[in-house]
Amino acid sequence: MTGAVKPSIAIIGGGYAGMAAAVTLADRGIPVTVFEAGAVPGGRARRVTVNDTALDNGLHILIGAYSETLRLIERVAAQRQDAFLRTPLDWHIQNTFRLRAAVLPAPLHVAIGLLRAQGITLSDKLALLRFMQAMKAQRYRLAADTTVSALLEKYAQPVVLIEYLWNPLCIAALNTPAARASAQVFLHVLRDSLGAGRADSDMLLARSDLSALFPEPAADHVRNHGGVIELNTPVERITQDAQGFVLQVRGEMQRFKQVICAVAPHRAAALLADIPTLAAARLQIEALQYEPIHSIWLQFSERVTLPAPMIGLANSPTQWVFDREQICGQRGLIGAVISASAEHVGASQDALAQRICTDLAAQFGPLPPLAWHRVIAEKRATFSCTPDLSRPAQITACSNFYLAGDYTASDYPATLESAVRSGLICADTCAEACAGAHTTTV
Repeated sequence: MTGAVKPSIAIIGGGYAGMAAAVTLADRGIPVTVFEAGAVPGGRARRVTVNDTALDNGLHILIGAYSETLRLIERVAAQRQDAFLRTPLDWHIQNTFRLRAAVLPAPLHVAIGLLRAQGITLSDKLALLRFMQAMKAQRYRLAADTTVSALLEKYAQPVVLIEYLWNPLCIAALNTPAARASAQVFLHVLRDSLGAGRADSDMLLARSDLSALFPEPAADHVRNHGGVIELNTPVERITQDAQGFVLQVRGEMQRFKQVICAVAPHRAAALLADIPTLAAARLQIEALQYEPIHSIWLQFSERVTLPAPMIGLANSPTQWVFDREQICGQRGLIGAVISASAEHVGASQDALAQRICTDLAAQFGPLPPLAWHRVIAEKRATFSCTPDLSRPAQITACSNFYLAGDYTASDYPATLESAVRSGLICADTCAEACAGAHTTTV
């Protein structure tokens, strides 16, 4: 076992939460060691290579309100001016519904967009407007949490809005069906998107895979600032003694004074098992339920052009399809996402891919032959975001041990932004502890 306590901080997990913490500490001159179990950083938002094609293990949409994520991407890859295909909000369900934000200051961007919305009546538009005004008047806060479905029923939202706007928005943001989803968390999403500045509701589609977007340049940034990135290196166990924390890595023991645990929650629960002061946090994590996401990648033999880079489908298991040629130049590649997709867990990949192809042909016309397909099922893609859910804090009862991840306490559901913000909270607290230790030593 290494005798001396390392001056650096151990960050377990190289996803968006862990790398956000690592970059922040590196910028403050604090060396870190990042342990990532996978071959590429990114966690549940990482690159998967299939037939020499860079895919993502899950399809993600960012919005302009993701201020901290966008700030860090610019910090580590400032030279990339084309990181995203960015457009004003365009909620488009093919042949059914469309709401496009106007290029005007808030709140006119939503108001004018609503007036021009297609597929709903004037009465529907007024009902939507009344709902948004009522939520704004109460500062997007509820006296008591409830489900999204119950909230929409209370405010008499028309069936067409529920089917083509509110339910799809709830699924996209919370990855939890509206009948079970937290209305309070849903309102936080509305507050910081439709209820905020014009640019906050912009839709951002990454022009690269999700590892190349942030975790990989973040890893280079950390290395350039004296940190260490260990890929293909899972941490097997964590214990605590009088000198700090002992990490078992590849059968060897390494000591660290502070630890940021930034792995997926089910993995975090296992790593907390041998630290008694973390028992309460572990119980919170173990109580979480999960929602799956299926990402279906369809590589056609010839070009396939959709009416928009991202478009919704009605009467299909998939909610959204993505034209990867329009987004990032991958000719003939279509991505489809099925969120909150428990009923498809264990389904035949061939059958699911064929169903999506059938739905695409019905909506957009004949398709060229399918060259190959890949279905990526993340069975625990996100936690189930239910009312009054107890989520563990980033700052734990164990001194110098922190939790980072999209499942930790936050206004937001499981998103890249909530993951990044959790990492920043951990990094700030670590930096304060380092400063305090330095002052005491002096």
